[in-house]
Amino acid sequence: MPYVRVQITREGDTSPERKAEVIRGVTSVLEDVLDKDPRSTFVVIEEVELESWGIGGLPVEEYRRSRAD
Repeated sequence: MPYVRVQITREGDTSPERKAEVIRGVTSVLEDVLDKDPRSTFVVIEEVELESWGIGGLPVEEYRRSRAD
């Protein structure tokens, strides 16, 4: 019984339709690669506020600004 937790930042187009695409895609990969039954595959999408996400020791917005320079 696979359980997959997908964490994304809360920004951009995270409509219910796009989330459904992610759920279908993850489920399909597990079925195709590991032969897991889609009926027992759980996929949970968690949205994290951008200010609560960090990369390389920096808040993500600061990290992005530093990469744009």
